[in-house]
Amino acid sequence: MIQISCQNFSRRIQYASAETNHKAMSKYATPYQALGEDGIRALTKAFYDIMDELPEAAEVRAMHAADLAPMKEKLAEYLTGWMGGPPLYADKYGTVCMTEPHQHYAIGPRERDQWLLCMEKALADIDIEDEVREMLREPLFRIADAVKNRAESTDTLKNPNVIATG
Repeated sequence: MIQISCQNFSRRIQYASAETNHKAMSKYATPYQALGEDGIRALTKAFYDIMDELPEAAEVRAMHAADLAPMKEKLAEYLTGWMGGPPLYADKYGTVCMTEPHQHYAIGPRERDQWLLCMEKALADIDIEDEVREMLREPLFRIADAVKNRAESTDTLKNPNVIATG
């Protein structure tokens, strides 16, 4: 099992965002400035709609409850703060640690890549500039990779212990 502390996780993601911001962003100081809360909500809606329909994402979809509405809200709140907007998730839940809520799920490279595939398709589906999409690519990978808690993927669809509660 791969262990990542929440403190290191937050520091790594912030560093990735700042580094990528400096390299790629010229029009916007933050992704939030480019997308706004409505754009981030559109992204999370597209993300979970894609996850719900894409056969290639079946294993990561199986980790979620049947009703994705609560997760759409949580991810929108998290991404709003993470992308430079108001800290909605932190205000509501008191932490922005993403490793703890995911530690009960078997997340290996295949599940990480399925999550990233859904996010890539969602970014392509919403109306954002290429520069913003490119700016988010590396930091989103770092988030997904930091949440990974297994060196190898397991057969999650056959595991009765993999259930998300929202």
